[in-house]
Amino acid sequence: MTYVEGFLLAVPTANKEAYLKHANDAWPAFAECGARRIVESWGHDIPDGGVVDLKRAVQAQTDETILFSWFEFASRQARDDHNAKIMAHPSMEQMNQPPFDGSRMVMGGFQSILDTGRAGEMGCVEGFVLAVPRARKDDYLALAKKAADVFLDVGANRVVEAWEDDVPDGKKTDFHRAVLTTADEAVVFAWVEWPSVEFREAALPKLMEDERMKYDPSTLPFDRQRAIFGTFTTILDRSA
Repeated sequence: MTYVEGFLLAVPTANKEAYLKHANDAWPAFAECGARRIVESWGHDIPDGGVVDLKRAVQAQTDETILFSWFEFASRQARDDHNAKIMAHPSMEQMNQPPFDGSRMVMGGFQSILDTGRAGEMGCVEGFVLAVPRARKDDYLALAKKAADVFLDVGANRVVEAWEDDVPDGKKTDFHRAVLTTADEAVVFAWVEWPSVEFREAALPKLMEDERMKYDPSTLPFDRQRAIFGTFTTILDRSA
């Protein structure tokens, strides 16, 4: 299944076009080194949370926008080979001054445990990061499969759930701090691809009314208070 390198970052809102150019300019090298797809999605609706949220995850400032982004690879080995090659790629010398604070970028590798629907034209990403007890991985996957069926039935393009595989600690920020994991928990990086923001908003009532989305909060295989999420518009979607 798909191997994912997931990212959360805060970009000065005024640097949106500069960031997009930076990503577009870098993509040919990433593709040459083995990345199959890159998606960059720009914050549209990022709610505040009581315990954690996406803004706190990257220590965002008031003049910054949150990005939820990822690379897709054929395997962990393909990701590792890519990362070794990209560091030595000549074009990277021109990318040493990105239009954002790289020290607050959250990143890590995830193995997909669910990848259903189809990747393709999309205008909206609904992104999630969760802390899930490792002992309840099967319970979480069963719940995710049930929810994915509903998302696809109401018109979502694709649903991906990816389980922590190579998630390093960071000096300022990282995925574990983002959702306050305990020693027995793993990070899940997940998203839903929608045709557009407007399409998603129109589909929400049908999604919430579906009986398959009814659940007892006490039985959830994760802590809802430490789930972070947001809605993003797609600003870049390139495939090799």
